[in-house]
Amino acid sequence: MKQEEKTNVCRVLEGKKIPYASHSYNPDATMTGEEIAALLGEAPERVFKTLVTQGKSGAYYVFVVPVKAELDLKKAAKAAGEKAISMIKQKDLLPLTGYVHGGCSPIGMKKRFPTFIHETATGYEKVFVSAGKVGFQIELAPQDLIAVAGCKVAEIVTESI
Repeated sequence: MKQEEKTNVCRVLEGKKIPYASHSYNPDATMTGEEIAALLGEAPERVFKTLVTQGKSGAYYVFVVPVKAELDLKKAAKAAGEKAISMIKQKDLLPLTGYVHGGCSPIGMKKRFPTFIHETATGYEKVFVSAGKVGFQIELAPQDLIAVAGCKVAEIVTESI
């Protein structure tokens, strides 16, 4: 794996003295999260994707779920205290978060949004999330991720994984 330059995610973690390991891979635009987990040599249950949504109120929310899971919009709305939640349009992701599709991290967004992480994350010693660009992941303790991203732990996927 090649050495990567520092992303905003790395700078945030280093600034808060949070230990992490970075992992890079050659991305393919059609890759699934499960394929990325396989490239990293990790179980897909430990690799998380970051999804950005908007509530009926107009507020934005971030959900961090295992790559092989699907966000349950009803459970997500309940966790966020909203009547309904929907995914934002892909074209709105970069201006809103500062990240592109496939490289969105719950850490270091332009603005901090209420963030929820699936409860299974707490069962692992380390989890993976995007390091802020396509082809670059970070591995860190879930407690550190929860602290730095201000996550609330919730049951937010369609079925237990």
